[in-house]
Amino acid sequence: MTVRDNGKAPSQRQLKVGELIRHALAQILNRGDISDEVLNRHSLTVPEVRMTPDLKLATAYVMPLGGGEADEVVAHLEQHKRFLRGELARRVNLKYMPQLRFKVDVSFESSGRIDAILASPKVARDLDE
Repeated sequence: MTVRDNGKAPSQRQLKVGELIRHALAQILNRGDISDEVLNRHSLTVPEVRMTPDLKLATAYVMPLGGGEADEVVAHLEQHKRFLRGELARRVNLKYMPQLRFKVDVSFESSGRIDAILASPKVARDLDE
């Protein structure tokens, strides 16, 4: 469970709805239902979808495999969010389909930086003492 920026952990409902949307969005993106040259060039991963407490906004974190053109991919997803919201409404049974927002997932970069820090000689020396 991750703690949000506001200091509170997400509710079970937020986690469940976020996971339903994440799964359906990943299916839509992997099937190539969007006719967009930039999006069709990349295989996209959707590691997380975070919901606001009122479930009216879903922030989807996406990353193209290999990490190339991530900002361009997010910009193109933003252009197609109305279509994606309609597709999600057909696949996910919710009373109200939230608005979509897309962001680049930087968790892979963060974990890489942490691994590099832990592998540095300075930290290794401190751990041996």
